[in-house]
Amino acid sequence: MKPVSISAKQSLTQRLGTLISSDGFGNFITAVILINAITLGMETSDTIMSRFGAAVLFVDQLCLAIFVVELLAKLWVQRLRFFLRGWNIFDFVIVSIAFLPGAQGISVLRALRILRVLRVISVAPRLRRVVEGFITALPGMGSVFLLMAIIFYIGSVIATKLFAESFPDWFGNLALSAYSLFQIMTLESWSMGIVRPVMEIYPYAWAFFVPFIMVTTFAVVNLLVGLIVNSMQDAHHEEEGERTDAYRDLVLARLEAIEQQIAALQPPHEKK
Repeated sequence: MKPVSISAKQSLTQRLGTLISSDGFGNFITAVILINAITLGMETSDTIMSRFGAAVLFVDQLCLAIFVVELLAKLWVQRLRFFLRGWNIFDFVIVSIAFLPGAQGISVLRALRILRVLRVISVAPRLRRVVEGFITALPGMGSVFLLMAIIFYIGSVIATKLFAESFPDWFGNLALSAYSLFQIMTLESWSMGIVRPVMEIYPYAWAFFVPFIMVTTFAVVNLLVGLIVNSMQDAHHEEEGERTDAYRDLVLARLEAIEQQIAALQPPHEKK
């Protein structure tokens, strides 16, 4: 058997790189990710596993094998550059979990493979824009969360001082008060479940709860939403600007090519 020449290896690497970077291959991997997500969901059903357990496990193992082949192909083509992309490292870690000793017996580690479905974000521009906007908004959100924590701490101290004696299950300490106030902020059974029973004993308790709801639910939470929406709009405008610049460069290149063709067709005595 003759050894494979360097040029043949380079040609194989180029063809493999073209394949894994193609839209068709990306769509195929996305389909496999979705199928794997469905099989992992089926494994939670005792009824399905009792009837189709062997087939479900076979499809799950087949999906895992495809993921391994995909990673090996990317490692072959990209070499060390493979680890420069965050999504590649994420995929590598998630797939590697399946081969850890005893990982099959640890349901948490095995279930982490469902996180690979997040890769569909890369093929959905609108989802990608949402994620980019959310990430861009994180610094501003940190400040809002700090403000929220301060408000909750002040409110928890006040609620504990005022209502702990009569309602120890809701306001017995800072942790319980903070949880109860969080429930009130989400408006989940806040009136009939907490506030009205408290007002039966403390008629003026509304003077505390109503301003708390106004500040947290209608002000701070909406401020978070506004930050995310603004970041999404900025990401959208930036993407549109990149598209406009790319289209302008394409038009200019075509105009330059047309000018060169016209100049080449002119008679020699007409050229300056």
